[in-house]
Amino acid sequence: MPHNPSPGAQDRGRPQEPPLAERPLFVVLNNGSGQQTGAPAGERICELLTRAGRSAKLLLADKGQLDSVAREAVQRAGAQHGIVVGAGGDGTLNTVAQALQGSGIPFGVIPLGTFNYFARNHGLPQNLEAATRCLLDARVQPVHAGFLNGHIFLVNASLGLYPNLLEDRESDKAQLGRSRLVALFSAIKTLARAHRVLDVDLDLEGRTRHLRTVSMVVGSNALQLEHIGVPLAAAVREGELAAMLVRPMGKPSLYGLLLRGLVSRLGETENLHCFSFSELQVHRRRRRRIKVALDGEIRRLSLPLTFTAGRECLPLLLPRDPALLVRQ
Repeated sequence: MPHNPSPGAQDRGRPQEPPLAERPLFVVLNNGSGQQTGAPAGERICELLTRAGRSAKLLLADKGQLDSVAREAVQRAGAQHGIVVGAGGDGTLNTVAQALQGSGIPFGVIPLGTFNYFARNHGLPQNLEAATRCLLDARVQPVHAGFLNGHIFLVNASLGLYPNLLEDRESDKAQLGRSRLVALFSAIKTLARAHRVLDVDLDLEGRTRHLRTVSMVVGSNALQLEHIGVPLAAAVREGELAAMLVRPMGKPSLYGLLLRGLVSRLGETENLHCFSFSELQVHRRRRRRIKVALDGEIRRLSLPLTFTAGRECLPLLLPRDPALLVRQ
């Protein structure tokens, strides 16, 4: 009879991973995220880490380089039992989280974007120095995320009007700067245009339903849902996803939706169809590909679209001391 070694014996044959507090940190910084950006911010992060006795390497990503830089960081962290830190906005964190999928490498976050919903949802401070200190004595906390055709999203994924709004917002930010006021101005300008109505078939729990929508947004971030007033935050905290479909309407009603979202009352309108789920397929007849947005990043994906809830799939670093967390 073949002998199967015990788990303990197998572990003794493997190299021991160092404690979290001794692992090197590979910081991926997007050179174009938010307002606290560029090499000076990265140098400040690494200075704070090295002063605390940690090994830190900055990997700065210029435009078009973020995917490759994130993959390089994961490769180097895997070879050295390290940690990968994403420094930037939600779009940057999305790219780093995607590169980390399946690696088991811990994910640190330093939010430097405009809204920073992912970091804020988990109580991480938005101040650069405070967020960096949270990495020094940390623990791994597996957290939920969403997936669309295998691509991770940390805040939301969308199709229809919302990706167009995001494209316009990025264009306006490039000219006017990154701020929430610029984002609001851009949204008002986008809603003034005519928008296509999408005919979609939704496969949910063995049933198919046909709907017409101006935009469909699937959320994985409880804090954002609370801020816009959609009553599905509790389900998302339990690991489900939240679907929101905007019914076809005129421009005045679209402006009304925007206003309701700003005052946290979006869930009160009858023009929004909302539900929570674990897996959902979206079909469009006679269509093969469709434009989507994942945490603000635009992609074209093949149909059908498959949304899947990923429960505790991302090994996020959070400080051991809960006093360092910020209540939102």
